[in-house]
Amino acid sequence: MKKEWSSKWKSSKQPRKQRKYRYRAPLHIRRKFVSANLSPELRKKYGKRSVPIRKGDEVVVKRGDFKGVRGKVERVDLKSCRVWIDSVKVKKADGSEVLRPIDPSNLQIVSLNLDDKKRVEVLARK
Repeated sequence: MKKEWSSKWKSSKQPRKQRKYRYRAPLHIRRKFVSANLSPELRKKYGKRSVPIRKGDEVVVKRGDFKGVRGKVERVDLKSCRVWIDSVKVKKADGSEVLRPIDPSNLQIVSLNLDDKKRVEVLARK
């Protein structure tokens, strides 16, 4: 099995090859891994099912301990493929609260941050 990442790789049934593809992917490819579903209203408006999450987007947690919690995205980490939301906090042993990372597949985008002109152009295309 080759050591470096290849864009020509299609798919495999072997979990180790699927993991290898994700772990070794460059950042411009990993950006697509941090995508989340759009709400039904946004789906109808933009004609897309999902888009990559960005800082400033408003999301709802659909799975896990924080199911139903709504908040703004504070941080997106492409290295670990995790998202931090301002209203999802856990208490540490010393009593302080910290943001908890969430997998983007468990989120649904409710409103988009449209400050960037390029993002608006991409959403306008079908």
